[in-house]
Amino acid sequence: MSLASYIGTNVQIPLSVEDSDDLVVIGDCFSIKYNRQDVKKYQFNTPYIYEVSSHWGIEISEDINERICNESKKKLIELCKIMDMYLEKGDFFELYSCWIGEEADKREGDLTLELNNFDINLVRLPEKTLVRFVKS
Repeated sequence: MSLASYIGTNVQIPLSVEDSDDLVVIGDCFSIKYNRQDVKKYQFNTPYIYEVSSHWGIEISEDINERICNESKKKLIELCKIMDMYLEKGDFFELYSCWIGEEADKREGDLTLELNNFDINLVRLPEKTLVRFVKS
């Protein structure tokens, strides 16, 4: 199984170049159309849904090894930089990570953070947690 991370937005954003080596890739990786439909229906409040990846989803918790946790922190910081370019003040994007096939499962947590004003070392993002990043 694969851990997938999805973002939901109110604005369309461009997909990454195919076969990109970027830290964060926006576009299909692990998921299929039905996975994205489920995450949109059961988790997000936004019209545009994208998978974000770089060969593994974003999870920051004490339940994963330190290397993956540190990589996830870097990915999250980079994702926020990317989204900052597309969002206006007051806009937001949502982030949700889960195992492929579990997109319709009950979410285990909710969190709201300011897009450019959070301490990455204090953030915990276990799987099945919906995070709303608001641009202030």
